[in-house]
Amino acid sequence: MRLAHKRNVQLKLKKKIKATKAAAEKTVKAVKPKAEKAVAKTKSAAAKVEKVASAAVEAAVEASQDVKLTPKQQQVLDIVAANADGISPKAIGLEAGQEDAKAAAWATGGLKKLVEENLVVKEQAAGNKVIYKLA
Repeated sequence: MRLAHKRNVQLKLKKKIKATKAAAEKTVKAVKPKAEKAVAKTKSAAAKVEKVASAAVEAAVEASQDVKLTPKQQQVLDIVAANADGISPKAIGLEAGQEDAKAAAWATGGLKKLVEENLVVKEQAAGNKVIYKLA
């Protein structure tokens, strides 16, 4: 086996990572500011949102620890976890920094395995609209 080929194979294998506590902490850091901004009006509502957000993040982390996820899939899972009320594939792609035209296609690739592994639930909205939520 050529060394260059072996090196490429090793790089591809390294792309598959196991979800770790570090990813969970990153998710918690991303979720808390959004939750606090959304419900800064009352302290009791903010406490409820923080509890729901942290519970959703913990559930996602526990479920994803058994499954090997690529960085893209982990990023998509973090974005879905941050939006407890559901999010469309296009919105996921835009939040990840993709261009407007490619956002939905980019997110769909990452969502396929997450739906297979029951980490994310696919809900059919009116017409051809689809929303993804944490399982």
